[in-house]
Amino acid sequence: MRFVDEYRNEADARKFLTAIERLAVREWTIMEICGGQTHTLIKSGIDRLLPQQLTLVHGPGCPVCVTPLELIDRALAIARRPEVIFTSFGDMLRVPGSARQTFEVSKTSKVSHGARDLLGVKAQGDDVRMVYSPLDAVKLAQKHPDRQVVFFAVGFETTAPGNAMAVWQAKQLGLANFSILCSHVLVPPAMEAILGSADNQVQGFLAAGHVCTVMGYWEYEPIAERHRVPIVVTGFEPLDLLHGIYLALAALEEGRWGVENQYSRSVTREGNRAAQKLIGEVFEVCDRQWRGIGLIPASGYRLRPAYAGFDAELRFGVTDMTAQESSLCIAGQILQGLKKPHQCSAFGVLCRPEQPLGAPMVSSEGACAAYYSYGRMGNVKRGA
Repeated sequence: MRFVDEYRNEADARKFLTAIERLAVREWTIMEICGGQTHTLIKSGIDRLLPQQLTLVHGPGCPVCVTPLELIDRALAIARRPEVIFTSFGDMLRVPGSARQTFEVSKTSKVSHGARDLLGVKAQGDDVRMVYSPLDAVKLAQKHPDRQVVFFAVGFETTAPGNAMAVWQAKQLGLANFSILCSHVLVPPAMEAILGSADNQVQGFLAAGHVCTVMGYWEYEPIAERHRVPIVVTGFEPLDLLHGIYLALAALEEGRWGVENQYSRSVTREGNRAAQKLIGEVFEVCDRQWRGIGLIPASGYRLRPAYAGFDAELRFGVTDMTAQESSLCIAGQILQGLKKPHQCSAFGVLCRPEQPLGAPMVSSEGACAAYYSYGRMGNVKRGA
């Protein structure tokens, strides 16, 4: 929606806060899945206005944040090739890879450089470009038939239709110089992993409205039933989230579980069937590594065999590259709702937006970036 004033009305927000205060009898922990929801909650101050009995924790719904470190290194290795035009959305350009200086491109070839992110690669003279759509990358491949054009296909189910369309269109056009570096991840398996963890603290979820706009929420119903938790699909404005919190809290206090749809102006139970059909045509489900979390079975997409020719990892021989996470970064614990950003010893000291250790401090949806930008510093002084 273009006009969102009605979802930011202060008087209505206070009514929801009063209702939530009246409802909250016991202590509960609710996770908002999406980083966009996190930023709204922190920016608007909702996190500071909720009753003490209610704890909000931040989930793994930032696709930039959960893109595995080795995939960033693979992106850097591919982007350094002279024949490549490497394209990406803006958020991925500043995500740091590993600190090592030599990347093995194949058994017989290595690429050495000091750049830790794609902007650094660009600064060294390689052809890295920000695009606003994967179809922009397809157009570049048409315009530059003598170059290899690679698109960094990162995202949850939300961006999968656009990336699937780009690959499908490239195949229809017979573009042999277009490929994608695929890092698609899926929400339901991540929720299952969180709920199945021995350390789990989450008792209810706010599900991401844009994911459900594409996929619907029928996949969440068995999760809610199996784990006996309420799941509320919400939008991203302050009143959307307050309404979602109210519905989740009411279910918890009444001992109910199941899925409710707060975001009915955009989401249906079935979702966008045409988009789902296109995703199923181009992608298939696979196991996927999540940065800071590890391997989650059946939690990602990869290209189907019929489209494997558009797989940049295979085309450029980087599938064997591995990387080691920084021991100082606790992004995995933050993404699972086990810790808050200011509980990290590196937060605001060794890890800041201008010099991040991990992706959650870089991404516009990252929890660490939200805490740093909006003053949730704990006992840490900004820029200390």
